Amino acid sequence: MNADLLVIAKEPVPGRSKTRLTPPLMPEQAAALAEAALADTLETVARVAARRRILVLDGSPGPWLPSGFEVAPQTEGGLDKRLAGAFSATRGPALLVGMDSPQITVDLLERAVELLGEGANDAVLGPAEDGGWWAIGLTEPSPDVFLGLPMSTDETCTAQIARLESLCLSWAELPTLRDFDLIEDAHAVASENPDLRFSACLREIEATWTAAG
Repeated sequence: MNADLLVIAKEPVPGRSKTRLTPPLMPEQAAALAEAALADTLETVARVAARRRILVLDGSPGPWLPSGFEVAPQTEGGLDKRLAGAFSATRGPALLVGMDSPQITVDLLERAVELLGEGANDAVLGPAEDGGWWAIGLTEPSPDVFLGLPMSTDETCTAQIARLESLCLSWAELPTLRDFDLIEDAHAVASENPDLRFSACLREIEATWTAAG
């Protein structure tokens, strides 16, 4: 079974992208790192069989967007409303990821789609180490899964699980991954995944620090 694959992201713009990385990064460096992570994520998603691939974007697409993606604007409002809006553009099973875990792999996404298609699961959920989640998939998208949930907190994943269960939706858990909201997270992701664009970008940024010092 193929699913719609969604990537929800913000256009990598200095001063708006990954602001929790500044300092120690400059806004331009944080935006460059965000762009590299987004490019890694989109490249991986592009390699997974799908009915449709949709970039749900806050902003405008740039040269980092590969072919084969539709672009849909994000809904106005909080993240809960934007997630509900993202899934409203889908038909049937859909899997959504963010751009905060560039280490996602084709195998990981294919397994998530398989779990949605096995008949035993209404949803899949990939926890993040910071208490959020990096992926969610639904066989039958519904705004009730998201609206009113606390987002971007260390209790978001717990609240999301409770919401799925309150709606009597069966779900399967994906492996836990690390987001790169903080500089120590960025270092950890890069050290464990040295071949990513993201990791190369971070090394280049740190090389400029060394040269300046």
